[in-house]
Amino acid sequence: MEISDAQKKRFQELVEPIKELFYAYGLKNLNMDELSKRLGISKKTLYTFVKNKEELIEKIFLHEESILQKLNESIGNESINAIEKLLRLSQLVHKEIKRINPMIKFEMEKYFHLTYEKYAEQKRKFVFEGMKINIKQGIEEKIYRDDINIDLVATIYLNSFIELHNSEVCKILDINFIQLFEVLFENHIRAISTPAGLAYFESRKTEIIEYIKNN
Repeated sequence: MEISDAQKKRFQELVEPIKELFYAYGLKNLNMDELSKRLGISKKTLYTFVKNKEELIEKIFLHEESILQKLNESIGNESINAIEKLLRLSQLVHKEIKRINPMIKFEMEKYFHLTYEKYAEQKRKFVFEGMKINIKQGIEEKIYRDDINIDLVATIYLNSFIELHNSEVCKILDINFIQLFEVLFENHIRAISTPAGLAYFESRKTEIIEYIKNN
């Protein structure tokens, strides 16, 4: 659905309030009538931005994706080495996963499956490419080994990260995810680093663990 620049600007102002309403009441519980009332606009106005609720949800997710991309670009532009960037990228992904309300995820998978699958796959590819870039940077900086399979290592780290979020490990071991992440991150760095990379990690380990705990 094509909309004017003025409409795009107005819609951007509504994205966050709409998202908060969905988070508070769930996707299924809010129809377009209820949304427009709570937003203080007419339903007709809402339909100038989207043709139906599914398109509205898709646009909300696209908005979320654009924010994630901007944050990642900001990390990429920082003058820090690959280990520090991987830490920040991992924290960004952690916050993104943690922020998604389990009820919203359930409803997306059940009632808006195609939209959810499309968004999840796009996000996964985006993060995967970011991790590949990180590995290449680390190799160029000679803090990551140059004999590793970049695609395979990025896949293993990303899958481990996502799986730990979705598993019952924390409950079983009676620990929080931050403690789990500390081990995952350190094991990953130790597995792919050169002696120079390991030396850097050891010199920064205390500060890195503190960063993980506080961000």
